[in-house]
Amino acid sequence: MSTDTSIRLNKFISDSGFCSRREADQYIEDGRVSINNRTAKKGATVKPGDKVAVDGEPIRAKKPSDRAVYIAFNKPTGITTTTDPNDKKNIIDFIGFPKRIFPIGRLDNASEGLILLTNDGDIVNKILRADNNHEKEYVVMVDKPVTDDFVKQMSNGVRLAEGLTKKAVVHQQGHKAFRIVLTQGLNRQIRRMCETLGYKVEKLKRVRIMNIKLADLPTGHWRYLTLEELKTMNQLLADSSKFEDASTWGKEPRKKAVEAAPEEEEDIMEEFGVKVHRVALPRPTRENTYENPKAKSTRKPKGSAGAGGASRDTVGGSGPKRSSAKPAGGGAPGKSGRQSSGAGSSRSARPAADQKPKRTAGTRGRGRR
Repeated sequence: MSTDTSIRLNKFISDSGFCSRREADQYIEDGRVSINNRTAKKGATVKPGDKVAVDGEPIRAKKPSDRAVYIAFNKPTGITTTTDPNDKKNIIDFIGFPKRIFPIGRLDNASEGLILLTNDGDIVNKILRADNNHEKEYVVMVDKPVTDDFVKQMSNGVRLAEGLTKKAVVHQQGHKAFRIVLTQGLNRQIRRMCETLGYKVEKLKRVRIMNIKLADLPTGHWRYLTLEELKTMNQLLADSSKFEDASTWGKEPRKKAVEAAPEEEEDIMEEFGVKVHRVALPRPTRENTYENPKAKSTRKPKGSAGAGGASRDTVGGSGPKRSSAKPAGGGAPGKSGRQSSGAGSSRSARPAADQKPKRTAGTRGRGRR
């Protein structure tokens, strides 16, 4: 019976929450990783008691008590999806989460909307490996009227330097706005597709990644993914392995039908100049969120508007709404001096990078490890 408890170095680094497994491979190739003060090589393994460091910074093994974190964040424009601390507007410092997390994929500096962050290197690896097989949905505003011909060309594929883009699902959403669902992730893809057809993107917002929707999460806010969202996402990732390899652009992957302007995204559409019929949305219930059934609290977040009302934090006189649901496990893991319990532990949203964002309290699910 084997008693070998060693694991691959890239997995060890990823599991610690330092970065994704792909990024760990790059660190190793660049000679920035050491094991017991010796530069590590790709394919190296780590045994219990080994001392691992990246750029001299010790990497601690993940403890059994550590819980995976999965976050949905509504990125503002001007924030860079990088973990580089030298970038003063990097997404990690902007969110200010007490645990080390990293973004899954990227969203252009000039773009806004949904991006996922986690400390689970395994799920990052799965998502990036299946990058060309899962859906990402955007609402886009351009500089001139959207025509039927434009919609047709965007749907059938546009020839870029890399080749003809995959077919997409495109719907006109206003005089100068459209909604597009992509199943591939080329650099600045939508902007370049539009430029090729003589259009300039004036505003671009991602509203969905697979089954995770931006919905009414305010700009600069974040929330935990629910257990149900995690279950569905893992199933979609498992299904994606049955399709083509992410590096090929062959047959068109499966697509789900896209409905025009779901009610939960009416506020997004109005930002793009599209008139919609406002419909009140139901509040989240315990039946569709993952919460600790033993953790009950009647405390209200700072700025609460009272029972049945939406609480509000203000920055410069006003601020977006937040919910007051408590995440599983008694709140966000935090350092001393940070709120980690009570209904809706959160951070204040900010319009600039020198202020802290506010967490819109959702629920934190236990991911499969």
